[in-house]
Amino acid sequence: MFTILQKHKRKFIAILAIAGSATFISLNKPDEAYFEIAKNLDIFATLFREVNMYYVDETKPGQLVKKGIDEMLNSLDPYTNYIPESDVEDYRFMTTGQYGGVGSTIRTNNGYVIIADPYENYPAFKADLRAGDKIIEIDGKPMKGKKSDDVSKLLKGAPGTVVTLMVEREGETKNLEKKITREEIKIKSVQYYGMLNETIGYITLSSFTENASTEIRDAVLELKKNENLKGIVLDLRGNPGGLLNEAVNIVNVFIDKGQEVVSTRGKVKEWEKSYKTINTSVDATTPIAVLVNSGSASASEIVSGAIQDLDRGIVVGQRTFGKGLVQTTRKLSYNSQLKVTTAKYYIPSGRCIQALDYTNRNEDGSVGKVADSLMKPFKTKSGRVVYDGGGVLPDVKTSVKTYSKIATSLANKSLLFDYATTYKLKHTIIASAKEFELTDNEYKEFCNYAATKDYDYTTKSEKLLKELKESAETEKYFERVQPEYEALKAKLMHNKNEDLQNFKSEIKHLLEAEIVGRYYYQKGRTQNVLAHDADVASAIELLNDKDKYNSLLKGIAETENKTTKGNTKKK
Repeated sequence: MFTILQKHKRKFIAILAIAGSATFISLNKPDEAYFEIAKNLDIFATLFREVNMYYVDETKPGQLVKKGIDEMLNSLDPYTNYIPESDVEDYRFMTTGQYGGVGSTIRTNNGYVIIADPYENYPAFKADLRAGDKIIEIDGKPMKGKKSDDVSKLLKGAPGTVVTLMVEREGETKNLEKKITREEIKIKSVQYYGMLNETIGYITLSSFTENASTEIRDAVLELKKNENLKGIVLDLRGNPGGLLNEAVNIVNVFIDKGQEVVSTRGKVKEWEKSYKTINTSVDATTPIAVLVNSGSASASEIVSGAIQDLDRGIVVGQRTFGKGLVQTTRKLSYNSQLKVTTAKYYIPSGRCIQALDYTNRNEDGSVGKVADSLMKPFKTKSGRVVYDGGGVLPDVKTSVKTYSKIATSLANKSLLFDYATTYKLKHTIIASAKEFELTDNEYKEFCNYAATKDYDYTTKSEKLLKELKESAETEKYFERVQPEYEALKAKLMHNKNEDLQNFKSEIKHLLEAEIVGRYYYQKGRTQNVLAHDADVASAIELLNDKDKYNSLLKGIAETENKTTKGNTKKK
């Protein structure tokens, strides 16, 4: 036994020596830091050896190390990640938008994974897979109880290979077999563009993958073919970012060459860089309204922030996420990779919009936000005041869209999705995506359908009332107020039928978008949603009001607002 342990010990030491020497040769550290690194690597290796040899149960060395790496990197920031070889393909999709597969989103529903949204002109679409199809088998293997991630891996594969699906479809008496030849799937960053009305164009960008700037450029050129074009809405809401160079190139579509868009600064001085526009712009004059919200991050903030700082357009919506950190991918052994934060980025005014301070954590390890009082003022090209440390603040603020509890429950329980599938079976055709609208009788049919389904929710009032009861019981007051409590509870208890009518407008719009998606897919769903989008309506109003648009660019409206607020406080 001792001999075996000694043999394992020698192997561990050999592995440490090889890995350690390769690492330290490349380090340019002071002696003290060099010793600290060497000491802790030695401690880790000896601890890892002892755990693997003496722990009471069998260990899984790969999982142990992965957990250790993840926790170590998590102490730095959420964006510094270890990417094992098994996840490299998923990471490639995040940066390129490409993968091998059938071309459809999926979702779980009642113990099965179902087709959610086939992409037009890709294999799933060509094989007539439809939203709502329940996946029973893949290549003869039963899929009941499988997670969507597991099914996704089975559907993906090398282009040209065949996967066989057995699906159950509502309205069909027998299961359907679908043989699908996988293709290279390229998800476009610009998922939709078009005219919102006779004068205002619209482009939505979902991510900053390779060729995103080319797609934006092409969309702008198409919109400019309309001689009546007076403004463009660029929608970056919910866009988490991506490739920095694509962000720079997108700004270049609207800004002429020679302008700095972003600069990066980090610990390694040699990596500090300034990114400027290098090409002639496609359109440097058409008014632009950039839509953002709290889900707009990273590259989205570079684009919206640069357009704001260079006074090229107006930002509309809510404060952005506040991610001013740059990541670089470093190759590791065994085909794994490290995505590591190497710098902070600064937009043209000189501000960094990073909102969370990962360097100076609180004593409990939590991360604090940059306080509004600590935000520093900067100036745009024309002298407008903007601030750092809290994302990009919009020039025109709009309210956050919230949904009622009943609408959220109907969506989460897949009742809107399932009813759209049923609706499609009964209606061969519908009106155009922009014009489709449920009649009152059709909405009543949905209400009758919902009445037969199991779903529930707790309103905010009910939640607060429950908390009041718990507090009153703890403080021994409840018996005294119990009659009043029961009376208030009876009045506040939600009624599903009443809520279906009280929140008819928003539920109806959500259901219409889901139904339109069955006929006109992603493009049609977007067109339908935009017709009821309050942020888009605000952007259209702004672009149609040339005087207000120009005054915002010059900072006049902002100055007036501050003066008004100051006078109000004095009163």
